[in-house]
Amino acid sequence: MAASDPPVPSSPAPSLDFIRQIVDADRSSGAHQGRVHTRFPPEPNGYLHIGHAKSICLNFGVAQEYGGLCNLRYDDTNPAKEDVEYVDAIRDDVRWLGFSWDDREFYASDYFEQLYQYAEMLIRDGLAFVDDQNADEMRTTRGTLTEPGTNSPYRDRSVDENLDLFRRMRAGEFADGSRVLRAKIDMASPNINMRDPVLYRIRRATHHRTGDTWCIYPMYDYAHPLSDALEGITHSLCTLEFEDHRPFYNWCIEHLPAPSQPQQIEFARLNLTYTLMSKRKLLKLVQDGVVSGWNDPRMPTLAGIRRRGVPAAALRDFCDRIGVAKKENVIDVALLEHCVREDLNRHARRVMAVLDPVKVVIENYPAGQVETLEAVNNPEDPAAGVRQVPFSREIYIDRDDFREDPPKKYFRLSPGAEVRLRWAYIIRCTSVVKDADGTITEIRCTYDEATGRSSTPADGRKVKGTIHWVSAPHAIDVEARLYDRLFTTEDPEAVPEGKDFVVNLNPASLEVVTACKAEPSVAGLPAGTTMQFERTGYFCVDPDSTSSRLVVNRTVGLRDTWAKLEARG
Repeated sequence: MAASDPPVPSSPAPSLDFIRQIVDADRSSGAHQGRVHTRFPPEPNGYLHIGHAKSICLNFGVAQEYGGLCNLRYDDTNPAKEDVEYVDAIRDDVRWLGFSWDDREFYASDYFEQLYQYAEMLIRDGLAFVDDQNADEMRTTRGTLTEPGTNSPYRDRSVDENLDLFRRMRAGEFADGSRVLRAKIDMASPNINMRDPVLYRIRRATHHRTGDTWCIYPMYDYAHPLSDALEGITHSLCTLEFEDHRPFYNWCIEHLPAPSQPQQIEFARLNLTYTLMSKRKLLKLVQDGVVSGWNDPRMPTLAGIRRRGVPAAALRDFCDRIGVAKKENVIDVALLEHCVREDLNRHARRVMAVLDPVKVVIENYPAGQVETLEAVNNPEDPAAGVRQVPFSREIYIDRDDFREDPPKKYFRLSPGAEVRLRWAYIIRCTSVVKDADGTITEIRCTYDEATGRSSTPADGRKVKGTIHWVSAPHAIDVEARLYDRLFTTEDPEAVPEGKDFVVNLNPASLEVVTACKAEPSVAGLPAGTTMQFERTGYFCVDPDSTSSRLVVNRTVGLRDTWAKLEARG
């Protein structure tokens, strides 16, 4: 480049989302001694869903990008709803997504004794009291968004009386729900969360880790900030519903000798069309038998998504694309499907399978002869190589690939018409065989031996249609489960007054095809293997498969609607 030439402009650096901007500013100012330490704190009361994937990718991703750490911490403060099954499932889901927490797996229950001691400190400082009001009375005196609350009649108990009652609560002297420990803040606060929030409640339930050691349990809003502080968390990333809880988060840190000063930052949760994100409502679907379990491939749980065949890389890509916002928005599920197709298109092997088979007899092909043809495993990935596919006199094609009376511009098989068999020959239909009901049971054809593989006919004739097929003597029986969206409406929770969200369930969310035939290369594939059934869609081998029966789940169809949505603006 000549000295007089202007400098070539460099590409602008990608803009950072607001959370990473905060982290950058903190590091520049020396806040937290330049450390970045995040955490993912799920409650083990159900399986993680796709909304949690966004939080997982954000918390672990930010830590990785800045050379920091991310903890996995279970918020196990409500033993009545928690289970070891959920703990194990959460651990598996985070690992599947591709993240590691090394030796930093923690539980809120790790800190129960310390949290209790902190609570006694608040009592001694005159900042907490034992309240004998029941739940209805507390609700009545809490006030509204426009009217202040009123002080509990027990708010002015002495420090000694509060300490005595709180210790007796721990000792199990009182019935469940008869007393709570509340922070003493301000019943006239415009933020309802600061109106003397509950810190502890009595609940006799066996805890999955501490057994029956405790009969009082801390509330999440109290345990969460202090757990963050005890672990040295620097940036506590939460979804927007916790924004109004931040003043109490800060209050706990400021009024106790917390070993660190974490900062809570809120971001918009993931809202996805045609998808339900409430764990309570997802549990109802499981308990009512609407789905087969938490890992049903129609469920938005990470276990269900994984079983359906969605690659973890595609889900991470989706989370990257939707970004991190401050305001709530709704993402079209078509974008997720687009990310899945993009990944599978690059990596999934191709096979031929026929969902609704009809037999084709090639009359001029030698009886008993079997030919081995070469097929490309993935045209997007040359390193995927090729496979050998058997060809014989009798094959199966999809019933939809034949029309006895074809419409205009129908380029598949019909009487007198020619079609190319994928990776094989050109065939011409000569006749059909029907049963007593008039259903076609067999199609008779001839083949052009000179058109093997993709050879052009010697006479230069052009054949527009190409269809897939399976050699009948070599076909593998496959059960194909064709999954569709679980709900018929973009917002499953939008229901008429007096109705439940189940009215929006899609009755056609699962179709089971038991007559499917596939090429022999699919035999014995392990559960979790993904593949493209050519011209049909992407499928994944299900764990229900046995040595005698291959079961596959449709991951996503071939048709991509996201590009059309983008084009429309």
